[in-house]
Amino acid sequence: MRILLIEDDQSLGTAVAEQIRADGHSVDWSTTLEAATDALKTSGFDLVLLDLMLPDGRGIPFLTDLRRGGTKTPVIILTALDQVSDRITGLNAGADDYLVKPFDLEELSARIGSVARRYSGNPSPTITHANLHIDLTAKTLLRDGQPVTLTGREWALFEAFVKRPGQLLSKAQLEETLYSFSDEIGSNTIEVHVSHLRKKLGRALIVTERGLGYRLCAP
Repeated sequence: MRILLIEDDQSLGTAVAEQIRADGHSVDWSTTLEAATDALKTSGFDLVLLDLMLPDGRGIPFLTDLRRGGTKTPVIILTALDQVSDRITGLNAGADDYLVKPFDLEELSARIGSVARRYSGNPSPTITHANLHIDLTAKTLLRDGQPVTLTGREWALFEAFVKRPGQLLSKAQLEETLYSFSDEIGSNTIEVHVSHLRKKLGRALIVTERGLGYRLCAP
């Protein structure tokens, strides 16, 4: 997934960004609402992590405007505001989850996975596809009962396909999922990762639609 982190605390932002990358996701980090607005206009994100008190404004009006504008991207609020009334306000404004600081980074990872699964239409962390058994939470994969090891990028790419079975995904869509603004992307990077997945999981798993993109084959 590609995640937008909106957080002005440098220490916490660094820790959260590192955790997101360790989980195999890409992250763009904005320290102001203005920068976050520009990022959302420029690229598509799978999830937003939103602090409520930023240097140039409050997160609740920002979230309310997103929802009124039709943005359906899931949002998890990260904040020190811990009153029940604060939680209610955040959830009623359109947040999908609410996490109070200080929080455990592993819990954040679990909540990101939970929200992402709900939006994908499959709340279960385990998926069976043909001869593959996938655990999205544990990030484990079995092929014919045998474990298969994927790199972080390979897992992120595979997860993008698994969450959209049968859907055509263009090269640009896959690049947005895997990489942040600061990453350098080679012209054939996606092709290389797809080739590696086919070698590990079977050549028939991912179908190439020439000139259009790729899709996960039907089980």
